[in-house]
Amino acid sequence: MNWQNSALALAGVVGAITAVIHGVLTQRLMVRPIEAALAADGHVRAPVRRLVPLLLHFSTVAWLVGGVALIAAAGWFEPQARLATGLGVGGLYLYGALGNFWGTRGRHPGWMLMAAALMLIGVGVTSPN
Repeated sequence: MNWQNSALALAGVVGAITAVIHGVLTQRLMVRPIEAALAADGHVRAPVRRLVPLLLHFSTVAWLVGGVALIAAAGWFEPQARLATGLGVGGLYLYGALGNFWGTRGRHPGWMLMAAALMLIGVGVTSPN
């Protein structure tokens, strides 16, 4: 495995670990309180109460799948497929990094981890000379 593939795989590991931590924190700090508030409000119907946790965890799942895709790309994909995977996952990670930075005013490590993964993706998709 060359250093580009190693960087791409490491980006996938960083993204996947960040996604798992994000999922745990989202469940604990957002989903549970929102579920409790919705359950207490008698006007919110059951389908809405079931959808809220799924929507809150959508980014977690996307980042986790993206991390696994980057790891797979590093080990098994051809250069063009690695580039396509890097661009697709990089777009997800860029959106997450910018949204996290903006939403937390830069006082949260999530945007830094996604930015680090983005830099590793950039290194990983470059062609060796």
